[in-house]
Amino acid sequence: MDTNLRKRIRAGDHDAFGELFDAYARSVYNHAFRLTGEWAAAEDVVSLTFLDAWRLRERLDAEGGSVRPWLLGIATNVTRNTRRAARRHAAAVARLPRDTTVRDHADEVAGRVDDAAQLTAVRTALARLRRAEREVLALCVWSGLDYRAAAEALGVPVGTVRSRLSRAREKLAKHMEPPSGRGQMNGDRTTAVGPIREGNR
Repeated sequence: MDTNLRKRIRAGDHDAFGELFDAYARSVYNHAFRLTGEWAAAEDVVSLTFLDAWRLRERLDAEGGSVRPWLLGIATNVTRNTRRAARRHAAAVARLPRDTTVRDHADEVAGRVDDAAQLTAVRTALARLRRAEREVLALCVWSGLDYRAAAEALGVPVGTVRSRLSRAREKLAKHMEPPSGRGQMNGDRTTAVGPIREGNR
């Protein structure tokens, strides 16, 4: 992304912001889905990320390379905030009187059949990671940011990114269920940890 476009975004140019959305919405969505594991939640994160990006546009450096780390950093913070709100909502709902009506879940289950087993296995392994480890894994392994860019996105030192990523990989390697009679995870480790690496813009 050239410096002129950065300056236009900082100045509040709507056309420039549209170009930003077109260039990075898919990348932000993929990152959000990897952190949340839910399609609808990821869509919400995308909307909120670009709203925050517009609100925070003057904080974008006028010069520099890709703005992808900046956007993914915003998306990471939005995900944290939406999770906190979801936990508060769930706690409030849990305090309500229970409904004894039994719902028919057939349609909902049918819509979630695709890749359910594989997604469940990966999400179970990811759930064993600390939040900070999941975030750095999503940025470095799946979104393809280098250590420096991930550190910029998270606002932490590069060494912290390296150590968190190392711990995350070790935990995933340990907790992904091996096939019977073998000491390896199902499939290639790189595939299990990050099926898609997005290119840097």
